[in-house]
Amino acid sequence: MTTPQPNRPSTEPLPVIAPEGEFDIDALPPLEAQINAAITGYGGLVLDASRITFADSMFLRLILTTHDRTDLRIAALSPTVQRLFTLVGADQVLGIHSTVDAAHHG
Repeated sequence: MTTPQPNRPSTEPLPVIAPEGEFDIDALPPLEAQINAAITGYGGLVLDASRITFADSMFLRLILTTHDRTDLRIAALSPTVQRLFTLVGADQVLGIHSTVDAAHHG
C-alpha cells in the first residue's frame, strides 16, 4: 500500500481531529471518515485524544492502521487511551505527544 502524498504546503500544520466520547465498532465510522478525509487532503493528521472516554480493540485497529498509512500524531492522551496503548505496547510505536502544539512541532 502506498502512502498518499500530502496536498498541503510543507509549512501548513496538519489538521486536528478531536473526537469526543466512546469509540467502539458502532461509533467508529464517522471518525474513520474524518481520518480518511484528512489523509486525502493533507497527508496526515493530529488526533487530539483528550476527550475519548472509552476505546476498544476496533478503535485500536483504526489507530494502528492509520499509523501504517500516514503521518499520524496523537496528542493529549486521555487516561483511557493511555491505558489501552500501554496495555498492548502501542505507546512504543505510535507518535504520541503531550499537547496538540507539541504534535504540530514534532
